[in-house]
Amino acid sequence: MSLTDRINEDIKAAMKAKDKSKLEALRAIKSALLVSATEKGGGDDSEEAGMKLLQKLVKQRKDAAAIFRTEGRIDLAEPEEEQIKVIEAYLPQQLTENEVKTIVDEVVSTTGASSMADMGKVMGMVNKKTAGRADGKMIADLVKAKLA
Repeated sequence: MSLTDRINEDIKAAMKAKDKSKLEALRAIKSALLVSATEKGGGDDSEEAGMKLLQKLVKQRKDAAAIFRTEGRIDLAEPEEEQIKVIEAYLPQQLTENEVKTIVDEVVSTTGASSMADMGKVMGMVNKKTAGRADGKMIADLVKAKLA
């Protein structure tokens, strides 16, 4: 079953269950998928493109929730955090920080990277190995710590 089909089925289930917050998150996913599919250039309908889109949606909501919390708007931060939970259910299991650290160490040793000038090369290889199962900011922080 494709991501779009799963989202459509879950939208129906959320409507029947009258789960407003889940329905709102699912409709946001469906909207983003439709916009992506109709973009100039045809859009990419692959499973990988869908996962990248979901990661983008999670990141947007995390950023928004963080801003709302720093401004003291808990009433706006909580719905964003609820949507994050719904969207993350469609993403593959995320790697732990220790697992990512192991991958970073492995890539640094195989490439012979020794300075911050090699960060781009290391980041590219780590991103390929993690394949969207780790947060880009966490990867960047671990690579910086290793190469510093």
